Order: sequence, then structure tokens, then C-alpha cells
Amino acid sequence: MSNSLFRKKSIATILKDAEDGLGDGHGAGLKKVLGVKDLTALGVAAVIGAGIFSSIGKASYDGGPGVIFLYIFTAIACGFAALCYAEFASTVPVAGSAYTYSYVAFGEIFAWIIGWDLLMEYAIGNIAVAISWSDYFTNLLDKAGMHMADWLTMDYATAHSGFEKVQALLAGGAGLTGMDPTDLSRYNAWLQAPVFMGLHLIIDLPALLIVALITYVVFVGIRESRTANNIMVGVKLAIIFVVIVVGAYYVNPDNWSPFTPTGFGGIMKGVSAVFFAYIGFDAISTTAEECKNPQRDLPRGMIYSLIICTVLYVALALVLTGMVHYTKLNVGDPLAMVFDARGLKVISGIVAGSAIIATAGVLLVFQLGQPRIWMSMSRDGLLPKIFSKIHPKYGTPSFSTILTGCVVAIPALFLNLDVVLALTSIGTLFAFVLVCGGVLVLQQQPQRPDSKFRVPYINGRYIYPLLLAASVVLTVFKAPDHFRFIFTHEGFPMAIFWVVALILGVYTFLRKFSLIPVLGLISCFYLMAQESHTNWLRFLIWLGIGLIVYFLYGYRKSKLNAPGNKMP
Repeated sequence: MSNSLFRKKSIATILKDAEDGLGDGHGAGLKKVLGVKDLTALGVAAVIGAGIFSSIGKASYDGGPGVIFLYIFTAIACGFAALCYAEFASTVPVAGSAYTYSYVAFGEIFAWIIGWDLLMEYAIGNIAVAISWSDYFTNLLDKAGMHMADWLTMDYATAHSGFEKVQALLAGGAGLTGMDPTDLSRYNAWLQAPVFMGLHLIIDLPALLIVALITYVVFVGIRESRTANNIMVGVKLAIIFVVIVVGAYYVNPDNWSPFTPTGFGGIMKGVSAVFFAYIGFDAISTTAEECKNPQRDLPRGMIYSLIICTVLYVALALVLTGMVHYTKLNVGDPLAMVFDARGLKVISGIVAGSAIIATAGVLLVFQLGQPRIWMSMSRDGLLPKIFSKIHPKYGTPSFSTILTGCVVAIPALFLNLDVVLALTSIGTLFAFVLVCGGVLVLQQQPQRPDSKFRVPYINGRYIYPLLLAASVVLTVFKAPDHFRFIFTHEGFPMAIFWVVALILGVYTFLRKFSLIPVLGLISCFYLMAQESHTNWLRFLIWLGIGLIVYFLYGYRKSKLNAPGNKMP
């Protein structure tokens, strides 16, 4: 059994399965319509979303103007990973993303783990995006004088907490006048909601409706999805350009001093939100079978989109922290707020409205990605055949697309945004770590697979161990309490990081690992280690559930375990 768990799937077999459609009699294959411009637009759509309209404010508040270093560092970490994704996408140009790549590099058990992990990344990520879209939409309705009933715009837990907070204030002698409008909205939602058998019926209806609309667009065809996405990307890039140009006129350089007021620790506080904004570029790889020339265009689309988005994030962070002092940016709509403060109400309104378009674009790309990963897992027998069914007219994975819509829309009715955000970041980082590690595995093979794009080889034998040693020395002198902290239960993620970093250093020295995938692996693992220990525990529990599902179903149904399949 142990050998079959780690049995790898050959690239030739994967390509043949894709070429045969789905190998199970379910209609024709996917339609090849995407070019490099479309792929770049998909990447920009996924990365330039809610993060650029909301979380950039909180990140700037925590780190000051120096938050640009967090965006740059995150982009570099993603850049290393993007180069590794690009090599795999060029080597194995099929749908499946990190799931398929892990099958080639590590074997079936790792492929299942990353497939299960990507389920969390895409589904939970889109739940967060849908909830965020709902917030922007209802706020815009309020500004236009069209108020939606509060109990239809939020989740049960949020309304209940708001009700209890206002009740406590009222008990303390405070009046409703002058209270925080957000708290009052939650209070009213609880009071006005219909009650059935003692339960307050409170749902986020706009979140459900936007998921239903996007799922329909994704279901009816890749051409329709491409057109909708290209339009949305064009609109939001134009608006961001206006924000940067007009905002630059109002920048006061004094607001940039001091540039890093909260130090390195303050800058790194925003790692979850900032990385959440960057995770979308990997979704491009799930559309490989719908590309006209995937081996050439996928690497370009990933790298182009990452460069464009990094430049935009850094420019916007500089403009925001230059227009107002960073301490004023801890608001939900920082871009609109800075223009309101300058009396530019028209631009503020345009920015607020464009957030709806930007967030819908993220939703579309992620709703494209998840069904195609399920489709790939179904081809391999790890999920039932119905997951790989292709619609005969629309050329999309029909059942998987509808199921993805349900998996996102129903929880979005009831869940709280804070619960789901961090889980998406840690899940994506884990995928990046495995993809970078997978490239190291490919580079060690005597006959490395042919690829039109390869990660440039830089011998890391001495460079990485020296960088690691320098990091240890700096940590000892600059943060002497750090190595005591890692032996506490809160610090175990950083303890794991140091163990991985040291083991990787030994292997890099002995086997002359390539520097770029090594730096990609370790930088992404470092960002993982910045997540809280409770978030790690949730992540490990999720993976544990996934392993149970695998051994109850996937292992027994795997095509590699079918009669007649011999171990390589």
C-alpha cells in the first residue's frame, strides 16, 4: 500500500487523458479559446480585487508607508512560485494546477492532499469574496438611497454580536443617536429579522445572488467568461489609473515620514490580507486546456499579471499613505475615504462603485478554477465520474461548475468574513510550497521532462546556506526572544519553519539545488509560519479530514490502483 500511495502519474499519461477528452464517454473536450492577453487579464482580475479597495487600508495602517515592502516581498515570494508554476504549466499543459503537478512530482497521496487543499483555497476564498462583494453592493445601494433590509445583508453571528454590543451600550445609559452606524445596522438586523421556531432568519442575500450570476456565466462557456472578465479588468484598470494620477496630485511627502513607523513587525501584520490579494495568479494554470498555446502563453500570463499587479499595489500604497496619514487608513473603503477627505465626491463614488466590478472579477476567476481541479481529480478516479462531465453544448465541466456554485453560495449566506479569510492564505501558500518543491524534484531527475519554459538554474549550494546562516545571526541579535518564543504552543509554526529551512539547507548543499525554487519554497513557507497557531490547527484538521475521505474513497477508486495497472 505504501508504494501505491506515492506512485506518480507520468506526463504522457496525463496528456493522453486530456487529449481523449475525459476518457469516460462524457461529451467533447474543453474549448481552446484563450490567448496570452486573456490569461494575463484573468490573473489581473484575480489579484486586483477586494484587496486593493479594502485590505490595503488595514495593511497601511499596520505598517505605515513601509507597507510597500510587504507588497514587494510578497510579490517576490509569489514570483519565485510563479516561475515554478510556469515550468509545470509548460511541461504539463492540462487543467488541474498544483494538483496535477504534485501527481507528477510526488505521487498520488500528495496530489490528493493538494487537491483537497485547493478545494479549501478556492471555495473558502470565494465565500470571502462573495461576502465582501455583498458589503460593497449594499453600501452602494445605501449611498443611492435604496436601502435593503439589514437582515438580508449579513450573517447570523455578525447580527447577534452587533445586537449584544448595542444592548450593552444601552444598558450603560448610551442612546442610539451617535452610535456606530455599522453596529446599528447589525442591531436592526437582529430586531427586524423574521423569527421561525425561535431562530432569527438572517442571511446575506446579495452574496448568494452574485455567486449564482457568476456561476451561470462560467457554466455557459469559456468565451462568455473571457469576454466578461476582459471588460471588468479594463474598467477597473482605468479606474485605478485615475486614482493614482489624481491622488498623486494631493500627496504630501511629510506623510511618508517616518517611512516604517511600526518596524518590521508592524509591516508583517498585514501578511494574510496582502497575500490573499496575490493568490489569484495560480488560477490561470487551471485553464490550461482552454488555451490556444498553453506551453507558451501560460508562463507569460502568470508573470505579466504578477508584475502589473505589484506595480499597481505599490503605487496605490504610496498614494494612499501620501494623501493622508497612515493612522487614518484603518477603514473599510480607504480609496473612497481619501478622496472624500479632499472633497472629491465624484471620484469617491466611482471608486466605491468600481469595487463591485473588481470583486466580481475575482469571483469569476476562482469559479473557473475549482471545477477544473475537480474535473482533473475525477479523471484520475479520485472523485466520481460525474465531476468530469463536460456539457455537450457549452464545453464546460457542467456538474462541477454547478456544485462549485452551491458550495460557495450556500455558506456565503451564513458565514462571517473573518473566519474564512486566513484559511485561504495558508492553503494557497501550501500549494506554492509543493509546486516549488516539485520543480526541485524535476530538476533532480536524470531525464528532465521537455518544457518550453524552465526555471533558470542558479546553483544554490553556497548561496542559500549563507543566506540561512545570516538570517539566524540577524534573528539572534535583532530579536533575541524569537528562539524562546518558537518553543511555545503559539510559536510552533515558526519552529516548523526553522526545521524545514535547516533541512533544505543541508539538501541544497549536498545536491546543488537550484536557488529560485529553493527561495520560493522557503519564502512561501515563511509566510505560512506567520499565520496564527490556531489557523494552522484548522488547516491540519482540514487536511486530516481529507485523508479520511481519500482512504474511504479515492485510494480504492484510483485509476492507478485499477486491475492491470502495474507499478512503474
